[in-house]
Amino acid sequence: MSLFSRLANAVRGDRLSRSLDVELDTHLAELTDELVARGMPREDAIAEARRRFGNRGKQKEAAHDADTAVWLESVFADIRYALRTLRSAPAFTLVAVCSLALGIGANTAIFSLIDAVALRSLPVTRPWELSLIDQGKGLKPDYTFTNPLWEQIRARDSLFGAVFAYSSASFNLSTQGIEQPTAASTVSGDFFRGLGVQPVAGRLISAADDLPGCPLVTVLGDAFARARFGSAAAAVGKAIPIEGHPAVVIGVADPRFTGLEVGQRTDLYAPLCAEPILTGDPKVLTRRSRWYLKVMVRTRAGESLARTDATLHAIAPAVFQATVPGDWDKGGQQDYLKGTLSARSAAGGASGLRDNFETALEILMAVVGAVLLIACANIGALLSARAASRQREVAIRLAIGASHRRLIRQLLTESLTLAAAGAVLGVVFSHWATRLLVTMLSTSDRPVVIDLSTNQRVLAFAVVITVVAGVGFGLLPAWRASQTDPQSAMKSGGAVRSDRRRRLGHVLVGGQVAISLLLVACAGLLVGSFQRLMTADVGFTRDGIVLASLDFGNTGWKGERLVTEPVAILDRIRMLPGMSNAAMSWTTPVGHAGWNDLVHIPGYSPQHIDDSLAWFNQVSPGYFATMGTRLLTGRDVNDADIASHHNVVVINTTMAKKMFGTLSPLGRTYRTPDGDSLSVPWEVIGVIEDTKYAKVTEEPRAQGYYPMGVGNNNTSSYTYEIRTSRPMTEVTREVSRVAAEANPQIALQLNWLSQQINDSLARPRLLALLSGFFGLLALLLAMMGLYGTMSYNVAQRRGEIGIRIALGAGGQRVLGMVVGEASWIILGGVAGGLALVFAGTRLLGSFLYGVTATDPITLGGSVLLLAFTGLLASVVPAWRAARVDPVDALREQ
Repeated sequence: MSLFSRLANAVRGDRLSRSLDVELDTHLAELTDELVARGMPREDAIAEARRRFGNRGKQKEAAHDADTAVWLESVFADIRYALRTLRSAPAFTLVAVCSLALGIGANTAIFSLIDAVALRSLPVTRPWELSLIDQGKGLKPDYTFTNPLWEQIRARDSLFGAVFAYSSASFNLSTQGIEQPTAASTVSGDFFRGLGVQPVAGRLISAADDLPGCPLVTVLGDAFARARFGSAAAAVGKAIPIEGHPAVVIGVADPRFTGLEVGQRTDLYAPLCAEPILTGDPKVLTRRSRWYLKVMVRTRAGESLARTDATLHAIAPAVFQATVPGDWDKGGQQDYLKGTLSARSAAGGASGLRDNFETALEILMAVVGAVLLIACANIGALLSARAASRQREVAIRLAIGASHRRLIRQLLTESLTLAAAGAVLGVVFSHWATRLLVTMLSTSDRPVVIDLSTNQRVLAFAVVITVVAGVGFGLLPAWRASQTDPQSAMKSGGAVRSDRRRRLGHVLVGGQVAISLLLVACAGLLVGSFQRLMTADVGFTRDGIVLASLDFGNTGWKGERLVTEPVAILDRIRMLPGMSNAAMSWTTPVGHAGWNDLVHIPGYSPQHIDDSLAWFNQVSPGYFATMGTRLLTGRDVNDADIASHHNVVVINTTMAKKMFGTLSPLGRTYRTPDGDSLSVPWEVIGVIEDTKYAKVTEEPRAQGYYPMGVGNNNTSSYTYEIRTSRPMTEVTREVSRVAAEANPQIALQLNWLSQQINDSLARPRLLALLSGFFGLLALLLAMMGLYGTMSYNVAQRRGEIGIRIALGAGGQRVLGMVVGEASWIILGGVAGGLALVFAGTRLLGSFLYGVTATDPITLGGSVLLLAFTGLLASVVPAWRAARVDPVDALREQ
């Protein structure tokens, strides 16, 4: 019989049994007929046929074994018995399955996210051949390049299989009014060829499209093309406005390719040569200090990454020599010439999401792994307790000939069945949890888009942790059950007391308490850190301020009008009802833009070049009052400073102390680099309190505020800060009307400052919420384990407790005895947990704000919380023990 038929028979035992009965009956009938034909009476022939055929049961069993994969049938029999056993204990099964579902589901969810963000390869041709070019000099990579640097590398493209550049951007597709920001990339001509991406309609950008003075064309992502035009084919040949300029759609990319930035779906691509059109700056491609490109290289066929790396090292001196920025001072130029080029594997693409959240996800992976470990220890303790109540069953099995190995297999099958049930429910939970996690990673202006489809790696992970969990919590109880002495178990009615078994339960519960303390402490630190971030003194008011970002790039305003017209709009906004307190600036606190420069002060000798670094902004009069930032001394910038381009600056406290010491900074001056020389002097006219610039978590940094239009940071967009109590819909309508009256081509975006700050705290919020949830879950599981263990111990010692009460022990004494036993378990767990806490929480240092990894208040509170809930879990079993009726207890004995 074929292997397939034998495997099939293993799952259709009843059908095979009936078939074998028919076959055996046929053989007996044929033999009987043969004997009758020889002249034997039928009754004698039937008896003779049976005698000659032999034992029917053995014959059927032999035929059954020959036609069946016996091992598989045995496994199915074990599973059926396991299901019956688990169904007979619904409360235990429900608790165990739910605990495992949470543990396995959480682990699968976090691993799915790690897989999507960090482990998956790009859906391109031979992704393992791709590398990002790194020009960082230290351990931290730096993948940003200028266009002149890129052109020098492209001039040597024959040394590589392919080389191409790209830059992530956000393009506005609205011609007027509210902006329609769309995730985009400007790409070099060989971008798609180098990746091996094919079009689904039309054609893709090629080298012929990336030439100086090229027209603006675009390639769309498949999802965007279908959403906007109905189909990929319908999009080809259409024109869409990009930053106010019409762009012809020449093709649609393969739907499997969504861009090189993991976590962000790129909707459209434009050639790199079109940057002058998109930015309005005809010299943008020749600027040697504009760092925005990433360069990717594909190794030649048969070459290794090391060979490509060596080639990049060899060409680096010539590349940097040809692109020295002319506006840098001599020291900066000499440092620039020391630049190096190296190759770093980029099979998974590049991702700011990965850089920001990879370590946080790894920490969460450790947290949910610990939760699963607690759940396994909990179920192991419950299984050990159940094994005691099943000792009579085990004794009977051993007495009638079952081997220890066979018994262990049966009990392990029950554990694995339990784990499988938890895994099925856990996978459903993980699908919901991964989407919730993606929502938590997203911000109001940057939604996270990643592929959450289940692949072989995620399935393999789920299967492995299910099997490991099932064997982990089931092996020791199964082995201990197999060591039961049948004679002792039968004599005692199946309730053999074992101090060693009880000590094992205590150890398991103590381990749960220790791991729970670690998770509760971590949760306390991360939640406390997040609370401090939410209430930290940022130097300005978070609430009640609307940020209106206006882009004047398509208005045609040039030169002085790019200052006077926006200032005139500010005056109109201030006249709107409920919006009198308004200002404007080049950037906003905790935004996405930054501007820094070195400061040279007579008599100031910095120990390091970074000590001379300051961060700048351009602001209108009333900016500090609108933001709620205190002016400590001096004056604010005024309209005369803007109109006359006065070289004045308001600095913060940190800059005043750092660079001017104890002397008053008012009236003092500094200069900034201007090519090989220094700029004109900047006079300090005021000092404000310290404010956050780029991050809430940053330490105070030196900051300076110039009047609008003053300084070397030319821009065509400004942000208006409007303090108001009016709803956002009303503010949007009124500001849109004012902007349209000034120029219909003005594009604008509005957001609350509080929302912008909250978006910047996505990572600490994720860690705080999830660590808090899993910390409480771990605490609950540990308390369930303690409750179950103490309840089992009380049940096993019922006769002993009855004797104690009969001899005069009062209820309080029995209560104290049980609670004291639980206290020793908790105390041992806390001792072990504190060791884990001091070893493990140090890894959280970079994620904490305003609290240390060994904060005594947090650790003390965690210990007290764990001790209180632990004692609370032991009160009910202790109360039951104190109410034992000695007569009933002794009668049971």
